[in-house]
Amino acid sequence: MQVIDVSASVESAPAGRGAAGTTGAGTTGAGTTGAGTTGGPGAAPRYGRRNRAAQRTRATLAGYALIGPSLIGVVAFLLAPVVIVGVISLFRWNLLSSPKFIGLANYRRMAHDHSVWHSVLVTFMYVLFTIPVQTVLALLLAVLLNTRLRGVRVLRAVYVVPWMATPVVMGEVWRWIFDGQNGALNSFLSVFGLGSISWLQSTSLALPSVAAVGIWSSAGYTMLFFLAGLQGIPEHLYEAARVDGASQAQQFFRITMPLLRPTMFFVLVTSVIGSFQVFDTVYSMTTPVLGGPADATSVLNLKIYTTAFQLFDDGYASAIAMLLFGLLLVLTVAQVLYFRKRTTYEQG
Repeated sequence: MQVIDVSASVESAPAGRGAAGTTGAGTTGAGTTGAGTTGGPGAAPRYGRRNRAAQRTRATLAGYALIGPSLIGVVAFLLAPVVIVGVISLFRWNLLSSPKFIGLANYRRMAHDHSVWHSVLVTFMYVLFTIPVQTVLALLLAVLLNTRLRGVRVLRAVYVVPWMATPVVMGEVWRWIFDGQNGALNSFLSVFGLGSISWLQSTSLALPSVAAVGIWSSAGYTMLFFLAGLQGIPEHLYEAARVDGASQAQQFFRITMPLLRPTMFFVLVTSVIGSFQVFDTVYSMTTPVLGGPADATSVLNLKIYTTAFQLFDDGYASAIAMLLFGLLLVLTVAQVLYFRKRTTYEQG
């Protein structure tokens, strides 16, 4: 009789309420419903929110644990040096005597130093020489090597070898190639009856010669990024374009280039930063007259080096380094703003 009364009460209870109070079956007894794991209408969502919050916390902590080693490296070797250099730029210091705080005097001096602004101009010219040619050449190589022909993997590796070589060693080799008297390039040109050319001794040819070496060493490495971008474009887009009668040129400019914009953005940002920081090639190719002839190859990094380690004016060299950092920051932000609304990251 007692069982009949319980079942009757369950049947007469409103839908959803009696079931929630009796954990679904109504036969577990009053003890369960009184304390119940789902005791009230709002209990289950509350516990669910707590579980989701705990899961998000654990996932966040796990993520920070994974990026922790890299984050420590970024702080120790990227952010901290920038702060230290910024502090040193406020002092007069020659690495031997005690530093003397002079505030913004180094920056005021730099504003009127024509040699610094000449180095800025030379650096911009070097970037203008290298980036367009290097980018176009790397993209062309990527398109040509984006095939399944036999031996194409070997060619891909061969084009990357110059980037893997030591820049100082390669600079010495190229200095011999460009030598005005006994260089290999002039020996080759003499076969065609061309006169001897002073490549690295000419104020008009020295910087393009150094830029040519930079293009040679970096084009293969840049090609790898374009190649990865090309292989990530879905093939069915080209098939649909061919069905519609699109030519190869139309497929390239209407499909390939728009979908390569994320890769182009990355390549341009990293290439511009790398070109502004060129040092090894210029140092080795212009030795013993660093930045010569007549400061025609005196890029900013070389100016920083000579100021710090030849003139022992480290405070002033740090101020020039902060100028370089500011230029790179402005150019990078400008590229980010340009590509932000012109880039498609989802390729369907």
